Amino acid sequence: MNHLSRLLSMLTILKSKRLITSTELANRFDVSVRTIYRDLKKLEESGVPIMCIEGRGYSLMDGYSVAPIMFDEMEVNALITAEQLIAKTNDDSLIKHFEQTLEKIKSVFRSNLQSQGELLQSKMRVFKQVSEEGKSASLTYLQLAITNFKVTEITYQTPAKSTTLRRIEPLAIYSLNDKWLIIGWCRLRQDYRVFRLDRIQHFNILEETFEDRNFDLRNYFMYCEQIESNP
Repeated sequence: MNHLSRLLSMLTILKSKRLITSTELANRFDVSVRTIYRDLKKLEESGVPIMCIEGRGYSLMDGYSVAPIMFDEMEVNALITAEQLIAKTNDDSLIKHFEQTLEKIKSVFRSNLQSQGELLQSKMRVFKQVSEEGKSASLTYLQLAITNFKVTEITYQTPAKSTTLRRIEPLAIYSLNDKWLIIGWCRLRQDYRVFRLDRIQHFNILEETFEDRNFDLRNYFMYCEQIESNP
């Protein structure tokens, strides 16, 4: 990658991330941290408003806009492939919002890439049986509840087919065996609980917010593994 390409890529990364460290950038481009410092200075000299937050990393000043991003053909192909894969997922909200997102992204494709993308789309299929059992329609909404710390009320069907009403503090989401699950602090049980999204019959994201519990998903899984290995 030449110097100009690296500067443009750095600008794109800075725009897409809230904070990134010089070490992360150096690893990304396989150059030294000193080289990254020089590149950041170059961008600043060209008028890019880069902010340095000591001990945390770099970011762009809010409100700064970058010229529309140009995609190459392999990047377009990756998006077309992702579109077909997500179309076979088992959450309708994810399918809907990805389609809306991709429509906006496609609007900046050059005309020749739009044609190439449409050609690939007509020559590719993803075969995956999607069962009605396990389907959900709440993933993208619950993601909002997680990132905005919103208390959420759910009507949940237990494995025994009984129904229970819970208020949870949504903390994290993961996928296992083609099913989405949400980890939340259950106010009824006063403990962490895991709920399958396909068993949520109704949900209501409340205006009430909760305090950040600094929940760490990696530590949670490590704890679960320890419990399983030491019954």
